Amino acid sequence: FKTENRRMKIRHKILNQKYYLNVFNGFFLALGLMLLTFGLWLSCDRNNLFSVLFSSGENQLVAYISRMLLGVGSVIAFTSAMGFLGIVKEIKCLLVTYVSFQILVFVTQMAISVLIFIKKEEVHNQWNNRIDEVISEYGNESLAEQEPVWNVLNAVQHNMECCGRYNVTQWEWNKNKENSAQIPCSCTKSSLKKWFCDVPRNSTYSM
Repeated sequence: FKTENRRMKIRHKILNQKYYLNVFNGFFLALGLMLLTFGLWLSCDRNNLFSVLFSSGENQLVAYISRMLLGVGSVIAFTSAMGFLGIVKEIKCLLVTYVSFQILVFVTQMAISVLIFIKKEEVHNQWNNRIDEVISEYGNESLAEQEPVWNVLNAVQHNMECCGRYNVTQWEWNKNKENSAQIPCSCTKSSLKKWFCDVPRNSTYSM
């Protein structure tokens, strides 16, 4: 009877461990799928502002980020699937491989987090500089290839009811207007399909 009771306790402990391992593994699987989804979105959706700004010319920041997310997400999803199989079937080899991969993934995530923290100011400055560059070039007839970028910027300004990176005065830098008082039509509630409109300053979006 004591032996049977001990076996039941051991079995109960194993079931508890399998439960918590599955919960832990489920979290990693969700993380892997989330990274994969975000990586695919960056790779396939060319109409979001981030992709439009940083995926043309020599600047391939979006390509690098999407590949990194796809790589890390794939490894996490694969090892999580391996972990589920090892936990359910109680296959020691798979469990050891799973734990080894999870340690590697954890170290990689920590390294990426540290890199992002170190580079955050540089990335922030690069983002601001790129936005400022787009605002300066906006409406330039000799840069027709940049129109997709301007269209996305228009959509962002119109939908978010904002104007410029910080306010409407930033558009004073733009030298492609017919007169200095003009601002992008997307900074207003105007439905005109033009780059610039003549409207009173107080009728523009303030943010």
